[in-house]
Amino acid sequence: MSYKSPLLSLPGAVPAEAPDEGVAAHYGDLFREQRTLADGGGLVDLSHRGVVTVTGEDRLSWLHLLITQHVSELEPGRATEALILSAHGHIEHALYLVDDGATTWMHVEPGTREALIAYLESMKFFYRVEVADATAEYAVVHLPAGSIAEAPEGTVVRETPYGRDLFLPRAELESFAASHGPVVGVLALEALRVEAHRPRVGLETDHRTIPHELGWIGTAVHLQKGCYRGQETVARVHNLGKPPRRLVFLHLDGSEVHLPGHGTPVRLAGEEEGRQLGFVTTSARHHELGPIALALVKRNVPVDARLVAGDTAAAQEVVVEP
Repeated sequence: MSYKSPLLSLPGAVPAEAPDEGVAAHYGDLFREQRTLADGGGLVDLSHRGVVTVTGEDRLSWLHLLITQHVSELEPGRATEALILSAHGHIEHALYLVDDGATTWMHVEPGTREALIAYLESMKFFYRVEVADATAEYAVVHLPAGSIAEAPEGTVVRETPYGRDLFLPRAELESFAASHGPVVGVLALEALRVEAHRPRVGLETDHRTIPHELGWIGTAVHLQKGCYRGQETVARVHNLGKPPRRLVFLHLDGSEVHLPGHGTPVRLAGEEEGRQLGFVTTSARHHELGPIALALVKRNVPVDARLVAGDTAAAQEVVVEP
């Protein structure tokens, strides 16, 4: 049976679509919800995301060998993010981590935890670590930057410039939402994510995406650390070349009724049925900026080129330098 958050029973809740099924897209007023988040209020139900824990005295040194981030000396309470790459350097998983001094906690994209756990289990060898799926016991709740809400005592918190992610016991999800609301849908959080140019695995990535294309070098990929799977590609592109594609931010024509969906072709304006230069990865309606999107385009697309996303005119802003 597919997951359904208890917060979907709140008044006005409209279920989200893939990849966020199971939680609310919004609760009746998308722009009001965005403004609430931007002002530091409310909370976002992310209880559909997977929660994975790693315990054992070797956990940080072991993870350090597998992921793109430097975590061997990760301090308790310090949030970080990391990727797991294929042998060819393509992005497979994004991990949003924090260590509490005894356990490393991470939340991951919906539907990816099983494959992640299988990979981690296959790499345990002689290391003193235990990997567990904690999704049934813990739910992720997001509090925006500036929120004055207090996490319940003992709750593991991952604090970032964009807000706090709480690993909240599922039994407390409804009571926490009732006392710290209003609850805000994931579409509001997605609009702010697009505004901040932050990529998301499964939306901004496809089967051949490498970290350089999305601006993940430095934030999720540490360039001064030991070997990990896919490191050769990371080092080669960083030192000797350029990625084949780059992430861009698009201001979309506000007169269009429909937003271009994920995968919509991006072409040069004025070239009807012209050569495809890339595709839309995420689009959103922003409470101040209007319709916006992220797109992945070929690296050599001029930064001042006028583009169209499907039938919608689009002006680009550089996210990753060509």
